[in-house]
Formats: sequence, structure tokens, C-alpha cells
Amino acid sequence: MKDEKTTGGVDSPSGAQTLMRALDILDETLDGPTKIQDLATKLGLTKTTAHRLVKALRSRDYLALTPDGLTLGPKLLQLGQKAREHMDPARVARPHIERLSELTGHCAFIGKREGDWSRHLDRVTGRQRLLVATSPGDRRPIAETGMGKALLLDESEEELRRLYDLAKGGHAAPARMKAWLAEMKTNREQGVVLHDSEIGDGVRSIAAPIRGADGRISLAINIASAAHYLDDAAMEKIAPQVRQTAADISAALGYSPKA
Repeated sequence: MKDEKTTGGVDSPSGAQTLMRALDILDETLDGPTKIQDLATKLGLTKTTAHRLVKALRSRDYLALTPDGLTLGPKLLQLGQKAREHMDPARVARPHIERLSELTGHCAFIGKREGDWSRHLDRVTGRQRLLVATSPGDRRPIAETGMGKALLLDESEEELRRLYDLAKGGHAAPARMKAWLAEMKTNREQGVVLHDSEIGDGVRSIAAPIRGADGRISLAINIASAAHYLDDAAMEKIAPQVRQTAADISAALGYSPKA
């Protein structure tokens, strides 16, 4: 395929180039008001081209002009709301957890928080002979599962204490509480949860949080299997894959981490 050519010099870009430059302008206004001259300089546009593109975007309400400079316009707010209404996060995540399951051979799950509980929404069965019994719809105390812990990585220590004590029936041992809080701190720093079940079912899992466009944790994914299949070496190898899959889903849901 041949490169697209301009039809009238720098100030007369072709349709595809015009679209990309307009999108570049919108990207530059994501973090707050921006001056037209600053846009032109940063994007390598002439003043004429920048003004023409801005005028077109303002005419369709994609940009608005304020005393501090250009900002995103009301049309983008409408589009964002419509996108949220029509987007099913679990459906967006499904092909990603399918690939994760295929890559690792283990069961892969996606779930969400429901108050003090974690709810499993979807599952992809792996290739292991011993399957994890957890099914879509199952609910567990949120501090008790790897997925639940991933959903809690932004919570305060006070909230973590409350939830862990609740999971232990109000009788969490002080020493175990201290160790669990230290584990949660490590999980937060690493962006991934390495979990050994405390309920005696011999299950180990690796979980990571998914963030929405607002930056908040909205969902979590995990892979889980019998400890026989997820030894320490396997956990260390697979953890980056789980973390990257969660990052890919977050990006698909509109999350953009700050540099």
C-alpha cells in the first residue's frame, strides 16, 4: 500500500492525516486546558492548520474554548457516557482471559466486588486435569480470595483490617492480621497478588486488578490451580503474564496510566 500523499502542502493534509491530527489535538487536551499555540508547537503544525482543525472540532462540540485555553467539549462527555452504557467489561475481558488460560494452561477467572464479597463473573477452563471448583456466580468473602485481594489493593489499612477480620468471623489472630497486611502491602507494590488459600482446599492463584477509565479498580482477573501445578517457580513465571493481561484489559476499558 502506498503512503498517503498530501494534496496541497503542509496546510492541506489528506483526510486520514487530518483525522489523526485532530485526534492528536484531543489527546493533548486530556489533562486540562491547552493553548492553540502550544498545540501547534508540540504537534509540529503550522498556526493555520492548528486553527483550522480547532475550529472544526469546536463546531462539532468536541472542543470548547475557555479563558484558560481549549478543553474537551460536551460531545465527548456524551460519547463517554454512551460508551459506558453499552460496554460490558466482562465481555471485553473474555478474549483476554481466554488467551491467558491458553498461555498458562490454568483456569482463568474475572470477578468484581460486591460490598464485602467478591463475585466470580466468568471462567475459562484450563488444560489441567484437576479443575478449580469455583464457578461463575460463586461469591466469597473478599479478603479470603486472591481475586478479592486484587480488588482491594487501593483500600486503606483500616478497611483491610475490617475485611480480613470479617473473613475470619471476627476472630482474626493479631499475628496473622499483621502478616496479611504486610502481604497486601507487597501485593500493592508489585501490582499482582500471589495467593495461597487459607481454607484448606490446596488452591493457589495469581490475581491482578483491572482499572476503568476513571483509574479505579473495577474488576480483577486471576488464574488458579492446585498447588501441585502452581509451585513457586510457576507462580513467579506466570505473575507477569497475569499482570500484563490485567493491564491490557484496563487499556481496553479506557484506563491510561499517568507517566
